[in-house]
Amino acid sequence: MTAAGPGTVRPGGRTARVRDAVREATLAVLSEHGYQGLTVEAAAARSGVHKTTVYRRWKNADGLIADALGIASAEPWPIPDTGTLAGDLRALARLVAAGFADPVEGPVARAFVLAAAQSGDAARSLHAFFARRHEQSAVIVRRAVERGEVPAGTDAVEVVRLAVAPLYYRLFITGEPVDEQTADRAAASADAAARAGALTAAPSP
Repeated sequence: MTAAGPGTVRPGGRTARVRDAVREATLAVLSEHGYQGLTVEAAAARSGVHKTTVYRRWKNADGLIADALGIASAEPWPIPDTGTLAGDLRALARLVAAGFADPVEGPVARAFVLAAAQSGDAARSLHAFFARRHEQSAVIVRRAVERGEVPAGTDAVEVVRLAVAPLYYRLFITGEPVDEQTADRAAASADAAARAGALTAAPSP
C-alpha cells in the first residue's frame, strides 16, 4: 500500500475501514451493474457508509473508480522470476489470462476496462493503473538485458505491452476465447521480437 492519505488517523483505523468498505462496494456494484449503475448512492448502500461521507470523499463514480484503481496499483504484483525472459513473459501472460478467467476477479477487471470506454476520467485512472503495472513488470526485461538475452536499450515496457496486448484484443475487440495457449503465443511473440532487437527504444532526436 502507499502512504496513508489525508484524513487517515492510523493504519487500520476508522478511515481505513471506511475506505476498504467503499472500495469493496465499488468493485461489487461495478462488476454487477457496470459503469452506468455505479453511483454514490449504490456504493453507500452496499458499503453501509453514509452517502454524505461517500459524496464528501469520492464525489462521484469516477472518484470511486480512481480510488479503487489507486489502491489496486499499490498492492503487491507477483512478478515472475523463472530465470529466462521467455519463461517470465509466459508466466506474466498466463497470470493476466487467469485473472480475466477468474469468476471473481474477471468481471471486475472487465468492468474497469468497459468503464474507461464510457468516461474520460475513468480512462485516465485506468491508464495510470496500467502504467504502474507495466513499470512493475518491466524488471523482467531488465533482468533479461543483464543476462544478455536481449540487446541493451530494449524498451522494457514495450516488451511487456506486446506480451499481453493480444489478450486484451481478443477479450474486448473480437470476443475470442483466451486460454493458456493464447497467452503462451503472445509471450513467445514478445520474446522473439525482443531478442531480434525489434523493441529497442528509439534514440532521442
